[in-house]
Amino acid sequence: MGDETREQWTSRLGVILAVAGSAIGLGNFLRFPVQAAKNGGGAFMIPYLVALLLLGIPLMWIEWTVGRYGGAFGHSTAPGMFHKLWRNPVIKYFGLIGIFGPVVIFIYYTYIESWTLGYAFFSLFGEYSQATDQGAMKDFLQSYQGLKGGHFSGLAVAYIFFLVTFLLNCWIVFRGITKGIEWLCKWAMPALFVIGIVLAVRVLTLGAPGSAHPEWNVANGLGFMWNPDFAALQDANVWLAAAGQIFFTLSVGIGIALTIAWRRRRDIWDRTEAQP
Repeated sequence: MGDETREQWTSRLGVILAVAGSAIGLGNFLRFPVQAAKNGGGAFMIPYLVALLLLGIPLMWIEWTVGRYGGAFGHSTAPGMFHKLWRNPVIKYFGLIGIFGPVVIFIYYTYIESWTLGYAFFSLFGEYSQATDQGAMKDFLQSYQGLKGGHFSGLAVAYIFFLVTFLLNCWIVFRGITKGIEWLCKWAMPALFVIGIVLAVRVLTLGAPGSAHPEWNVANGLGFMWNPDFAALQDANVWLAAAGQIFFTLSVGIGIALTIAWRRRRDIWDRTEAQP
């Protein structure tokens, strides 16, 4: 059984934003366009939608149902949920995957978050305003990451931003569900939506008359990514790529959804506690 005083989500909006926050990230902003461009352009949407209907949505339903079922008996993590779902002495250890996966993601995402924090800081203060082409920007970022010399003499700056990012993440997690994760999602997800709109407007205005790179225009960019190549649908790897992308799109298969879905059902809890 779980602890009766354990925190729960206080609003449906908080749950929705938390689920969206677990799914909307690098996998959708960066990985999806690359997969589409490499696997048939607009034709990629056909296997992608098929995988969404036949793989993604069913997996999401399964995880959500397991999470709600386990939460009805006070379990908020995959091992306890799996043990309650299937009375087998081994299955709860299999559920450790649902803990190990998010922990690994937390570790490497924190490092990537520190990059973006550093890049945002240097952009705000114009530190790489002279990096006007791809090569100059690549040199700046590689120097920041310690891959080559140049703008930075070592990794000290990168480690400072990593430490700040790590402590901020720990602070949010320490504050718990209501004052931590749910509070952050209610502010961060709308902010991400606004930033997405700003980025979209900026991209759609690249290559405007009088710009330094007129070849960077909307027609060339959208054509590169979305011109359909239906012959690619004959390649099994394209369908596998679409199926793999679904796991990034919905953030399923690693235990996040079933953990977010947890909610203690007081009526079932009380009846269970009353049993001898």
